Amino acid sequence: MRLLLSFILFCCLPILLSAQSVYSKAYGNPKDPAVLFLHGGPGYNSAAFEGTTAAVLANNGFYVIVYDRRGEGRSDDDHAAFTFEETFKDLKQLYKKFKLRKAILIGHSFGGLVATLYAEQYPKKVQALILVGAPMNLQETFSHIIDRSTQIYEEKEDQGNLYYMNLLHKMDKNSMEYASYCFTHAMQNGFYSPKNPSAEAAAIYATFSTTPLLIEQASKMTYKAPQGFWKNEHYTSLDLNNNLQKVLQQKTPVFGLYGKEDGLFSETQVANIEQMLGADHLLYFDNCSHNVFIDQQSSFIRALKKWTATHE
Repeated sequence: MRLLLSFILFCCLPILLSAQSVYSKAYGNPKDPAVLFLHGGPGYNSAAFEGTTAAVLANNGFYVIVYDRRGEGRSDDDHAAFTFEETFKDLKQLYKKFKLRKAILIGHSFGGLVATLYAEQYPKKVQALILVGAPMNLQETFSHIIDRSTQIYEEKEDQGNLYYMNLLHKMDKNSMEYASYCFTHAMQNGFYSPKNPSAEAAAIYATFSTTPLLIEQASKMTYKAPQGFWKNEHYTSLDLNNNLQKVLQQKTPVFGLYGKEDGLFSETQVANIEQMLGADHLLYFDNCSHNVFIDQQSSFIRALKKWTATHE
């Protein structure tokens, strides 16, 4: 009997070792409205939100759950598929793990694409969808990055970077290289940071150099994820405007939070999203860039409390 048991355990051991878990953590009271944060990327993680905002939001009456997508951040998995189907399966397991019937989805950046597609497919699981600096059409974002970067380089008479802008115009717009170069110029030109951060935001950003979680994880990126999602889902050429319309038709409340200094979006892009959601369902903040939950944290939390209180 002992020999048989040892054999069974030995046979099962590789399966147990190969099973990779998805990092997740909850903040607050499980009896409060559940909020599930879907981070940006692909290739990043939820550390910036977790280390700055999760506990604060929980203290304001929410049950906040953060996680890193499979194969990204703290969810190491050499066998990650990097597909939306896999992501939805992991979300299903998170709902089960934290005993959620419904949740408010906060989709930041690329996480907004994932959250929109999930809300479209599983409307009964979503109490509300909050889009935070989330593009609905990445090709529009790339075009805006190129136009705005070109303007900056022209003002600086930067012939070297103007040469690269000309090359970008000639590249295959659906290629991973095109997307990568666009995002590189966005970072180079400070499109992700507010030019004049509020005192509140400046104090939060100061913690990035003193908080272990933020020091270790906030700027960490994995490179298999962008390649994987590009190969499997062609995410850089997605246009989710029709998907968002379907979510709205299914009567799921959708809200948007965007920053006027977020260099990934033109005013026209944000206006188009506002037209779909409704003027009272979108806030467009001054002194705010891509990380709305940091740049305008108090306003971010007030908006969530107001919007979700009317859609419980």
